[in-house]
Amino acid sequence: MMSLACVLDVMRAANRLSRRKLFSWELLTLNGEAATLSCGLPIHSDGALNANSLGDVLIIIGGFNQDKHVDNATLIKLRGYMRQFKVIGGIEAGSWIMARAGKLTDKKATTHWEDLEDFALRFPQVNVRPDRFVIDSNVFTTGGASPSFDFMLHLIRSRYGHHLGLEVASAFIYDGIHTGNDAQPIVSLGALERTEPRIAKAIRLMEQHIDEPLSVSAIAEQLRLSVRMLEYLFKQNLQTSPGKYYLRLRLQSARRLVLDTRLPMQAIAVRSGFSSLAAFSRQFKLYFQVSPSHCRKQ
Repeated sequence: MMSLACVLDVMRAANRLSRRKLFSWELLTLNGEAATLSCGLPIHSDGALNANSLGDVLIIIGGFNQDKHVDNATLIKLRGYMRQFKVIGGIEAGSWIMARAGKLTDKKATTHWEDLEDFALRFPQVNVRPDRFVIDSNVFTTGGASPSFDFMLHLIRSRYGHHLGLEVASAFIYDGIHTGNDAQPIVSLGALERTEPRIAKAIRLMEQHIDEPLSVSAIAEQLRLSVRMLEYLFKQNLQTSPGKYYLRLRLQSARRLVLDTRLPMQAIAVRSGFSSLAAFSRQFKLYFQVSPSHCRKQ
């Protein structure tokens, strides 16, 4: 719902604030029926995407389980429909559908940060970037809801000027400080990045070393802090120790892989920085009160 809103409502606001119809759109689904979003809300469809669908831009918005929703037969039809548009865009899992359709071959592209590694492995012919959004010739891709907002603001600024872009961002009380080249963070630090940049840098180091965890002393050394000072900063600001925070970050990363991929548990353990499957399973069950395998079955 957020990804959809960050595309549609930005265009609506641009029309309202400019007092002109700068954008018009249709909501189309593959079968013409309402689409049920991941939050369970059904969204009305204006019709089915078909051979008569024409426009400047086709924006494909996708969430979980895109393989299940777009089988190979449907993908062949979709590939044909894509030729009817000047520009193709993929929002979140829309990037996967574009890549499967061959629209991202030899192109730079991105997708949601949770899926970047799997996306790169699945589509080696795509130049995968960790950016918030990527534009390459007549295709664009974004990493999710907030990056889609950033992209739409970029579109407004490039077509209609910075003044309107500022007005639209202000209407949503959005700072609009991000560019497409900004990396997608695993943890959104918010005000903490300004109020305590040392903790922010520590967390960024942890993000970069999920599969091969650094020791707390190594993190402190890179930040030119003592271990005691690093522990004090985490305790004061996050009410936990750096070691516990780091472990929680790795376990949350592992849980996403358990729920959203079909990777074997051994592979998830390695990606999460655990020396053995037994150690991974033990820590996972201790934190989430359920084993990884049972979590996936549920």
